[in-house]
Amino acid sequence: MQDGDNPYGGSYGNQMGGNVSFGGAAPAEAPAANTAPANTALGGGAAIKDTTTAEFTNDVIAESQNQPVLVDFWAPWCGPCKQLGPIIEKVVAESAGKVKLVKLNIDDHPAIPGQMGIQSIPAVVAFSNGKPIDAFMGAVPESQIRQFIDKVVKEGGGNGAPDIDAILAEGRAALDAGDVNMAAQIFGSVLQEQPDNARAMAGMAECMIAAGQKKRARELLDGLTEEQKAVPEVAAILARFALEEEVAELGDPEALEARLAANADDHEARLDMAKILNVQGERDRAADYLLHIMKTDREWQEDGARRQLLQFFDMWGPTDPATIAARRKLSSLMFS
Repeated sequence: MQDGDNPYGGSYGNQMGGNVSFGGAAPAEAPAANTAPANTALGGGAAIKDTTTAEFTNDVIAESQNQPVLVDFWAPWCGPCKQLGPIIEKVVAESAGKVKLVKLNIDDHPAIPGQMGIQSIPAVVAFSNGKPIDAFMGAVPESQIRQFIDKVVKEGGGNGAPDIDAILAEGRAALDAGDVNMAAQIFGSVLQEQPDNARAMAGMAECMIAAGQKKRARELLDGLTEEQKAVPEVAAILARFALEEEVAELGDPEALEARLAANADDHEARLDMAKILNVQGERDRAADYLLHIMKTDREWQEDGARRQLLQFFDMWGPTDPATIAARRKLSSLMFS
């Protein structure tokens, strides 16, 4: 395709005009499995996600009222798309929420690109306030993508102010999904905007831990102020470190299990086993050991088993499945 065929003027960065209407104009299509290279779908409010014809209005038109949205029109057979995809995702992830990226597979969802006159891919169209304002075509270099985003943010009428809470949530979602590199990029983008953001530092520490760099994570958090260490996300990691150090001195798990086999009321051994199981990642079993103590002797060590369980909840977080399950059991036990 020659530059003259570009429906947006044929050159990178040209200002677009006009107003494109979507919604009921295009027939809805069933979502199809995405085969995009290096695509990262983080959920409904994510900075990078896939879309369909049916979802285009919400994902692009409506969302562009909040901040600029880039639409990447691609196809699995397109070589330049495979080159551009990882680069534009990286730049958007590092933009600290200034723009969002929505990816549309034109093979699975041809209605929108057909309506817009997309004749060559990759094509990236920027939307702001519900309409396309700029575009480029082809696998352009990373530096030009950064320039394009800066220009779009400026001309889109927004101030480019990032939604830090939303970005941190995206980083957490990426980390929970096992995409440590993407999570680190997202948390790093927050730290570029707010170098003292303790929640972002906690996220970065979690990425280091997931990458097997626990020592670096510990050094990062040890260097924080006392106020930063009191932030719940940071405090939870520090508490986990402290528990791991304590567990290292608790002795052999097999010996503790032998003590319990000989005496089921050896609550000290059961408490120590709960701590070990927690460090080993067996959260449900750890909670059950503590709940057993509470059921047997609620007053033991001044309700020490419940206090330890509450510490586990703080470390695991309120939405962790183990926290939710154990809280139900705890409520049932306390009110039975």
